[in-house]
Amino acid sequence: MNQHAPMKTVLLCVVLCLSGLTLPATAQPATDGASRQVAPETDSQQMSTDLQNLPWKPFKAIIKAIPKLAGDVDAYGPLGWQFVRENYTTYNWKKKIDKLDPAQKKQLAELIRKARATP
Repeated sequence: MNQHAPMKTVLLCVVLCLSGLTLPATAQPATDGASRQVAPETDSQQMSTDLQNLPWKPFKAIIKAIPKLAGDVDAYGPLGWQFVRENYTTYNWKKKIDKLDPAQKKQLAELIRKARATP
């Protein structure tokens, strides 16, 4: 039996995790000022943070307004919504937001903006 196998597995996991963290740092920034755009990852991360900071009712209304996000929660039935209610402030929504098409992302951003502007 190979005694170093567990250590190799741990090292492999660490290397894979760290390599995933360094990918955005290796991206080349745009040199033309007119062609610069905000990175979608930044937008998704910001929207995720904004969603986490909303009260439950506006948060739920926004999720229900985006069919793809609502479908992900509805797939688990009432327990899905219960789980979301208990964890939405700490759940990383970025991965779900990244899967949205540009029109849905724009709609989501607008809904979040409106919810944040409402007292």
